[in-house]
Amino acid sequence: MRLSYCTWGMMNVGIEEAIPAIAKIGYRGIELAVTPRFPTDLYGLDAAARARIKALCQQHGLIISAVAGHTSVCEDDPDKNAANLQRLRDTIDLADELRQPGAPPIVCSLLGGHVDDWGRVKERVVERVHALGDSAAGKGVIFACEPHSGTAFDLPRKAVWLMEQLRHPAVRINFDISHFDILAIPVAECVPQMVPWSVHTHVKDQRGIYPYHEFLTPGSGPFDFIGYLTAMHAAAYTGWIGMEVSVMVQRKPGYDPFVDAALGYYALKHAFCMSGVPLEE
Repeated sequence: MRLSYCTWGMMNVGIEEAIPAIAKIGYRGIELAVTPRFPTDLYGLDAAARARIKALCQQHGLIISAVAGHTSVCEDDPDKNAANLQRLRDTIDLADELRQPGAPPIVCSLLGGHVDDWGRVKERVVERVHALGDSAAGKGVIFACEPHSGTAFDLPRKAVWLMEQLRHPAVRINFDISHFDILAIPVAECVPQMVPWSVHTHVKDQRGIYPYHEFLTPGSGPFDFIGYLTAMHAAAYTGWIGMEVSVMVQRKPGYDPFVDAALGYYALKHAFCMSGVPLEE
């Protein structure tokens, strides 16, 4: 496994500052957040900016572990849905353009909708994600769906159902354990279900049960990362462990993105050391 940092935690930091800082902390990967409001918003990245990101990553020894393009595929309105699917296709194109030698590029996305919508929207989700998978496959990219609390796609059983319905070689799961932990789903239950389908991960820290939960940065909460890494290793996961800082944390007075990036890194590295799970440096 390797450690990656998602620039979701650096909403107000330019990429020219973020990349060297992330590398200096010790991360080997970077996940680029390209949704609106971020410095690397998909539609604000011209050809020169994209080339600069690639050059900076190469200069500082960072691998682009994924592109975070979180956009709903559950919209009822035809025009909004068309725009959303086009944005995701454009994100797939970006991931292809930022390709580095090695593993296929990955696009991570929530699927959207409300927690009570699944029965109504699941068939359209299958259809739309399958089409996105075809677009991804045509570029040699992987489209990774993220189960997320509070959305239509929120539970391990839904994730397994979707993967089994699709059986698409270019569609996998971005496994964020925090969203299952706040639903009181044990690591021992969800890890064996998710790992066979997972191509990337997110980790945060957290306390409380949804919807009365609080997301935290690894190292500042009670989550058992040693047990988590041990379970992931036992399930034969070998990919990225992606540290993500929630907007909940970023809204707190005095938030320093570089301090939290370092806190998460050293908390996770400590968990690797204590668990004995190999960490590829």
